[in-house]
Amino acid sequence: MKKIFTLSLAFFLFQFVQAQESETKAKSPIGGRPNIPNDLNIEFGFNLLTNRPADIETNFIGSRTFNVSYQFPINILGDKSGFTLNPGFGIGTDKYQFANDQNLFINPTLGAESSRLLGVTEVYGKTISINKNNLAVNYLEIPLELRYHINKNNYSKSFRFSIGGKVGYLYNAHTKISYESDAMGTRKIKDSQNFGLEKIRYAVSIKAGSPGFYVWGNFYLNDVWQAGRGPFATEASQINFGLAVSVF
Repeated sequence: MKKIFTLSLAFFLFQFVQAQESETKAKSPIGGRPNIPNDLNIEFGFNLLTNRPADIETNFIGSRTFNVSYQFPINILGDKSGFTLNPGFGIGTDKYQFANDQNLFINPTLGAESSRLLGVTEVYGKTISINKNNLAVNYLEIPLELRYHINKNNYSKSFRFSIGGKVGYLYNAHTKISYESDAMGTRKIKDSQNFGLEKIRYAVSIKAGSPGFYVWGNFYLNDVWQAGRGPFATEASQINFGLAVSVF
């Protein structure tokens, strides 16, 4: 998470410098965002596992998404067609909190790049008190969307709709477990490994909103885990959705 906030700050500072340079040529509209044809998007939302077996259940509030992306528009079909093509790049972070104090552990039968779902107390003891328990999955992402602006004369003030997609590459996955016990005191365990997750994911994305605020949803087309490598050999897929702000 610290890396994501550092990246967000770097993007913000870069765009702030651009905004200051632009102000020497043209003033931004009063009460509006700087008139820079780029978007630094910060998305907050929730994850759901779909097409999953009944043995895998996640807690809704604890399963969250945080995405940061930078996109820039390319006018298509004319300057006032209302359409832009918006490529970009970013980072996606998903957290999963499994129900019944469960989490992923390596499957000793399958070995590396595999996982099984176990209760934390089964692994670390029945008498422990669990403070934190989640799985974090981090991706480098390339989004691409086709955006339509209702106000064809001023895209920076227009309500817009978009449909597109994104491709993500898994660069880190880890579980975080924190617990207390009379015998061991407080322990914090971070286990970084692949857990049998697919290294590449791809999704259909939809968005709707104003230049500074929008709702979004991602519908992933591939399975979360590699075939036969996840818990219960599951073929679960994923959707996430939420709210977002665009800094520029």
